[in-house]
Amino acid sequence: MTSVPTPIPSRTQYVLDAIKHRILTGRLTPGQALVETELAAQFGVSKTPVREALKTLAGTGLVVMNQYKGVTVRMVDADMAREVYDVRLLLEPEALRRAVRRGATLEDARDALHRADAATDTAERSLANREFHRALYLPCGNPLLGRMLDEVRDQAALVSTVAWAADPSWEREAAEHREILRLALGGDADGAASALHAHIASFVERAFPSDTGPHAQEGPS
Repeated sequence: MTSVPTPIPSRTQYVLDAIKHRILTGRLTPGQALVETELAAQFGVSKTPVREALKTLAGTGLVVMNQYKGVTVRMVDADMAREVYDVRLLLEPEALRRAVRRGATLEDARDALHRADAATDTAERSLANREFHRALYLPCGNPLLGRMLDEVRDQAALVSTVAWAADPSWEREAAEHREILRLALGGDADGAASALHAHIASFVERAFPSDTGPHAQEGPS
């Protein structure tokens, strides 16, 4: 019996993944123009898969398409950052609380934490950080909740990329990650959720300070 070959990713998916990776690792910066002909030449494809990839990225909030200015990487400002992180604050701690109460092993989160510690550059560390957070909320038992958090995941990563470029804070966040995971693995659902809430809130407050707003509020008990 012959094995079924692994499907080759489409040109559009290849271009989509490549552009997204460049944005989320800081190689393409907010406000930078994304020219179809230039990208097509770089990736060795026609303009069609590039155009489709850019449309998808616009749908996820990573790029902006303007009739007059063309396509650019989305700019990150305080309002955008707070909107994205407000969604995370509302949903992510509750998802982790549910995951812990369901007895999730969180092995993927442990693995992502180890990859972040062993990372040799900012790009690797950033991608491991994203996987750590996703591994915390994905086993919540509610696929819709997981998909909702996935929808803001790329935008949150873009905010993080911009903030880390201005003020690297890896060591502090790594320590917070270890504490969140320790509480979760110990079965303390409320403690882990509160620690995660404080972690998310403190990051956006450091990166985009505000005297008022929901981010300064106490986390859920």
